[in-house]
Amino acid sequence: MLRKTGLVGIFTALAMTFAAGADTPAAAKLSAVEIVNRNVAARGGRQAWRAVQTMSWTGKMDAGGGSIERSRRVVEGRRMSPGRIELTDHKDAGAKGEATQVQLPFVLEMKRPGKSRVEIEFAGKTAVQVYDGANGWKVRPFLNRNDVEPFTAEEAKAEEGRGQLDGPLVDYAEKGTKVELEGIEKVEGRETYRLKLTAKNGNVQHVWIDTQSFLDVKVEGAPRRMDGKMRTVWIYQRDFRLVQGLIVPFTLETAVDGYQETHKMVVEKVDVNPKLDDALFAKPKV
Repeated sequence: MLRKTGLVGIFTALAMTFAAGADTPAAAKLSAVEIVNRNVAARGGRQAWRAVQTMSWTGKMDAGGGSIERSRRVVEGRRMSPGRIELTDHKDAGAKGEATQVQLPFVLEMKRPGKSRVEIEFAGKTAVQVYDGANGWKVRPFLNRNDVEPFTAEEAKAEEGRGQLDGPLVDYAEKGTKVELEGIEKVEGRETYRLKLTAKNGNVQHVWIDTQSFLDVKVEGAPRRMDGKMRTVWIYQRDFRLVQGLIVPFTLETAVDGYQETHKMVVEKVDVNPKLDDALFAKPKV
């Protein structure tokens, strides 16, 4: 349970996030370490996140025009992704908007250390993607592929070294991540600190921290190959809410460099520390 001072800090951060006013105060001159510490505190605090062993998210996500393929990682660095569960078998489907966008129900379940399970419903069928912390598998009935398939090399590489359910900044040093401050940039009209994260496996990711609320309002996702080119992916995080002492974004919007269309993931419910059996993350025996 968070101390009262911690809760006051959380509500203060939220108030600053949504405060009215056209002018944004100048960003304080802080080090990368100080920025990370304030971000962790704004999100609920290190001890609160360390107490989280499991987490479940339910909601709806945009799909159509290949958006599930294109939005492979909704929140890179956190296990908040609908995964690479395609509705189409065309690598670049949706680049020209061939399909109508719809909203699909999803369930995302996470468990330490590094386990995740995603289920997405479509046309009476359920696609599943699971990572057990070391290996991944998926079932894609949308493509009439009902057999269990292993992760591709690209999917496995993206999973390797990805942050725990608490994100890349909580206990980043213990995770072997190096953090650097690259500068200050505007994100949706507000000043943010642009941080460069280098994981111990060499993967580089950027995170943008609001200079007033200290919440991570923009995250760089895993690059996607579109039209034969590797393209940068960004995830904008909004509608932060308090859930059992934790601050969680309830709206995540994915944008791909070179494409006007974006795709939203709207979280409807978050459960902290639900009972999740290890069998949920085990590969089915054939």
